[in-house]
Amino acid sequence: MSFDPTRLEIFKNLYHSVAEEMGAALRRSAFSPNIKERRDYSCAVFDASGRVLAMGDHMPVHLGSMPMSVAAALGALELGPGDIAILNDPYAGGTHLPDLTMVMPVYVRGAQRPVFYISSRAHHADVGGTQAGSMGPAREIFEEGIRVPPVKLCIGGGMVRDVLALLLANVRTPAEREGDLTAQIASCRTGERRLLEILSRYGLREAQSYGRHLLDYSERMMRATLRGIPAGRYRGEDFLDDDGYGSAPLRIAVEITISGGTARVDFSGSAPQCAGSVNAVAAITESAVFYVFRCLVNEQVPATAGLMRPIRVIAPLGTIVNARPPAAVAGGNVETSQRIVDALLRALARAIPRRIPAASQGTMNNFTFGGNDPRRGGASGGAAFAYYETIAGGMGARPGRDGLSGIHSHMTNSLNTPVEVLEHAFPVRVLRYGLRPRSGGKGRWRGGDGIVREIEMLADVQVSLLCDRRKIPPYGLTGGEPGMRGKNELQRAGRSMPLPGKCAFRAQPGDVVKIQSPGGGGWGKKRRGTPK
Repeated sequence: MSFDPTRLEIFKNLYHSVAEEMGAALRRSAFSPNIKERRDYSCAVFDASGRVLAMGDHMPVHLGSMPMSVAAALGALELGPGDIAILNDPYAGGTHLPDLTMVMPVYVRGAQRPVFYISSRAHHADVGGTQAGSMGPAREIFEEGIRVPPVKLCIGGGMVRDVLALLLANVRTPAEREGDLTAQIASCRTGERRLLEILSRYGLREAQSYGRHLLDYSERMMRATLRGIPAGRYRGEDFLDDDGYGSAPLRIAVEITISGGTARVDFSGSAPQCAGSVNAVAAITESAVFYVFRCLVNEQVPATAGLMRPIRVIAPLGTIVNARPPAAVAGGNVETSQRIVDALLRALARAIPRRIPAASQGTMNNFTFGGNDPRRGGASGGAAFAYYETIAGGMGARPGRDGLSGIHSHMTNSLNTPVEVLEHAFPVRVLRYGLRPRSGGKGRWRGGDGIVREIEMLADVQVSLLCDRRKIPPYGLTGGEPGMRGKNELQRAGRSMPLPGKCAFRAQPGDVVKIQSPGGGGWGKKRRGTPK
């Protein structure tokens, strides 16, 4: 069907602006530093069939998996005007339990069915479980927090107080959680309002027609990109350090078959699901594939569901890339997603070596702590708190450019929490926060440097670390050297003790947790006489 290219560009930006404004509303009304400072959230717009039309410039690990959450909500619930569904169950469309997703239909007057859907996802700093922050070691999902299948949090525009009460009764910081949940509701209502404004100006028929054109255009551009890759089979693999319980590395294997403008991405040969929490569900694996292939397409091409039409993903059930319940999965979202990306890029480097960077740090360096803040709460012994952050590291070098230093890469796109905000909100003191010199891999183009972060605890707190690349370094490409591995340590009473990548412990006042994040891999052999 013919369309006006100018009109197509207008609708591409209209839908994208809706997702962006949803994110701004969420950020500005959220309670927790994790959302309002680190921006650990994502928003997207979907058509009447639940196909994504636009994504905000938010978190890749969220965005590529949100279609599964929307599909789960639509499959389980009849959503009427003003209704909002909420879910986090990784085995019913979610990713890991801290990521609470809301789905809202958009109706026009007289319509019997929704004409669009909008979705908002945010990482909540605590959703219960055995460890403050809900990101600690676990063998089953039941240890990781409250599990929410698709249910209605709002009906006809009003809050379902019983559902809200159930959620808040299972978390350590109910006031903060309620604030963040209402911020997500505000985000959804902002999206609904903006879409209705678009429909009032352009009409439903044209808006939906150009939604379909956007899907088709994205598909055509992806097929053109795939036709530009030499046909063949390309294999790649990489390894997670361990699962936090055993010491054996865990293999991520992939074979990408390029043929006639299509791609088949097969993860057969990947490790079986494991005892720890680094199992990924299918939504995470799909999200990583979406991200990598999206990066191959011109950035002006809209990020819609059409991009995945030419791509088939095979993730065998019962493996680390598609775990069965009740496997723990908190780390699959944040760590295994990164390693899936590394394996995919390694495979593509065999096909298009001049377009693929060396490995970036390959971990989110998840650092979680919580307890009671003696500065607040009066005679109650201190107000409960929980905090979660990811720590940046080195980006892999690429042909023609060094990797960037101290940056979040690939499946994460968050910011840091400013030191002033962190010290005001929680009983901690930041002693050091800076680059880790010479941690990037050497090469013709050098990998970016990691970060050094030292935080002193000023109260008794429960600490969890969920990190990788502590044993196996980020790889270099085409003769480039690997980046430096990460390192965790605890400083107590003048002594320094190494910490494993995945652990939980009680910290005392005066303890210092020091995290050194990995550097990125180098690209190309270093030429003789090349400046340091």
